[in-house]
Amino acid sequence: MLQSDVVIREVRNISETKKRSIEDFLQGAVYSWCKNNNGWFALRDLMGGDNYYWEETPLIALYEKHKGKGNAVELAGKDAGWILKKVIEKDKRVFETKKEEMTRKYRWIKKEN
Repeated sequence: MLQSDVVIREVRNISETKKRSIEDFLQGAVYSWCKNNNGWFALRDLMGGDNYYWEETPLIALYEKHKGKGNAVELAGKDAGWILKKVIEKDKRVFETKKEEMTRKYRWIKKEN
């Protein structure tokens, strides 16, 4: 759940099955980040750097959707960002969000016991 009001756009021209696989994959990445890190993250933290190779992941469907249409990597990244935002919104935990350096970032707000 996002703490602030943000627009969530629907990613089109991809099957619901593939979209659900991407959501599940990104939910796992968010869970792992929150468990192992304490701070802000963006899609590039989860799926960039050492994790940039999407070939064997559900995210490859986003690249294939845009292949041959300009910068497929950039367009696939934008779609993945929209799906990540939807995943965060559906998460039962509370996240805050901000836009910084033209990138949407998130941070889990841990409950105090």
